Amino acid sequence: MSEKKKDMLSGYLYIAPFFIIFGIIGLYPAVFSIVLAFQDWNGLGEMDFVGLNNFVVVLQDPLFWKSLYNTVIIGLMGTAPQLIVGIILAYFLNMAVIRFTNFFRVTIFMPYITSMVAVALVFGVFFSSSETALANYVIGLFGVDPVSWKTSEWGAKIAISLMVFWRWVGYNTIIYLAGLQSIPKDLYEAATIDGAGKVQQFLHITIPMLKPFIILTVFMSTVGALQLFAEPAVFLGSSAFNRDEAMTVVMYLYRDAFNLGSFGTASATAVLLLIIIVGAAALNTWLTSGVGRKQKRRAFTK
Repeated sequence: MSEKKKDMLSGYLYIAPFFIIFGIIGLYPAVFSIVLAFQDWNGLGEMDFVGLNNFVVVLQDPLFWKSLYNTVIIGLMGTAPQLIVGIILAYFLNMAVIRFTNFFRVTIFMPYITSMVAVALVFGVFFSSSETALANYVIGLFGVDPVSWKTSEWGAKIAISLMVFWRWVGYNTIIYLAGLQSIPKDLYEAATIDGAGKVQQFLHITIPMLKPFIILTVFMSTVGALQLFAEPAVFLGSSAFNRDEAMTVVMYLYRDAFNLGSFGTASATAVLLLIIIVGAAALNTWLTSGVGRKQKRRAFTK
């Protein structure tokens, strides 16, 4: 064997563990799930090919559309504000006049590394149905009656959205902060000399230069929002899969597979969710790709 072939063989051997593990843990389950979407299987017996029947059953189920509605609403309420707030927080944390910036950066990132169970327990206390719960006490100051957060339609959605916002806003802030630190200071100095104020610099320099980071966070937030499972499942507890106030698509999928033993419809739901995620991520990426384009065109024409 020549030296060139030996080098090629050694290179393949070095990267082989990754592809083997990926094939076993990632690729095989994905392919098996697609195949299973066309089968009737309870997890134990033999599979029975049913064609597109599983997709028909899922698409005709009102609970699936309810779970999709819940997923979109909670996703918008929980992720859209965190992206906006994340940019604003990163902008202030990047300012030289702010003292103890390292402390604030670590503090704002802490929710992301906090255990999901601990987060759910804390929010469960805050959003308890009791009149003395913190959330009910706060809204009571404005004359609003106590809300049964875990059983009401919008109460559960608001509580879970706030949980998602609190947990992920720091993560996006750190990404935006890294993007801000990559922007050359010369641009701001030149803009200041030309008489541009802080708001104009933010709109015409900061936002356009953060475009790659905005696209990244929007893409990741879209995928994460459509895969929402842990927050509502842990917050609502054992009754999460028996009620539809905050049931998400992944919870619907889990219920079909492990509560009802219908792995075929669960896999069909997974395939439909994959199509929805790809479509939503592509749409959001296309929309956010236009960020800063108008400002650049105006600057060029001037």
